[in-house]
Amino acid sequence: MRRFFKSFAWAGRGFATAVRQERNLRFHLCVGVYVYLLSLFYPFTAVHYVVLTLLVAGVLALELVNSAIERIVDHLAPKYNMQAGLIKDIAAAAVLVFCIGAAVCGFVLFWNLEVFAQIGRWFAARPLLIVLLAASLALCGWLVFGLGPKQKEGKDTEPYEQ
Repeated sequence: MRRFFKSFAWAGRGFATAVRQERNLRFHLCVGVYVYLLSLFYPFTAVHYVVLTLLVAGVLALELVNSAIERIVDHLAPKYNMQAGLIKDIAAAAVLVFCIGAAVCGFVLFWNLEVFAQIGRWFAARPLLIVLLAASLALCGWLVFGLGPKQKEGKDTEPYEQ
């Protein structure tokens, strides 16, 4: 039983490591937060929130799987080679396909000109919140691009070797 509960701690450690080291995961976390904040302006039902949660969780889960695959490939093939590169590209493509699907779902759920106008009026009446929104976007930009290990020389810039 103790090992069972420790597995949650190990998963948390893995998630924390991925957040620190994976820029795309940080990007998707920020987008997920804004999706939920935007949803507050909509008369969403529980079903809408289930869909949003599955989409956000799906993107995050696939990003974690992609990161794990990249680490396995890097461990097994420390030098670039064609097969290692293709494996990583295919794993990244899986994330991309799901993200495109999630974006289409988001478009369908959120596209409402009346709500857009309501959001504009809401922020216009609260100029301080515009400043806070801009600050939060800047913070997300820093979290996405300013954290994590710096790119190693030549990493992801050299063509694949055969």
